[in-house]
Amino acid sequence: MTDPIADMITRIKNAVAAGHKDLVMPHSKLKMSIAKILQDFNYIEAFELDESGQFKQIKLVMRYVGKSPAISGVKRVSKPGRRIYKSSGDIPRTLNGYGLTILSTNKGVMDGKTARKSNLGGEVLCQIW
Repeated sequence: MTDPIADMITRIKNAVAAGHKDLVMPHSKLKMSIAKILQDFNYIEAFELDESGQFKQIKLVMRYVGKSPAISGVKRVSKPGRRIYKSSGDIPRTLNGYGLTILSTNKGVMDGKTARKSNLGGEVLCQIW
């Protein structure tokens, strides 16, 4: 797998489209950081690390408002073939502030709003709305 973040995004899109409550994916520190941000902004209910098998896995519990999912769309911005870096003033706002932009900065993975306040730029990983 050349792009684990794109794999995570695709799994989230498929789980939302199928109406699944739980989602399991391979573990990485970057995916854990993204899951933490998604939980902080109420896009998912919970996440946990499962170390019971041979490989570590992340289990996400998807959040639904009524019957509609909290995540209506996800877009991968920076890709392995074309990295997208933005300074703090140029960080894109997803749906004019209704969505969430996730960045990888030198201070760790954070959302766009926090990065703007901290005057940090970085690689734009994905956008969620």
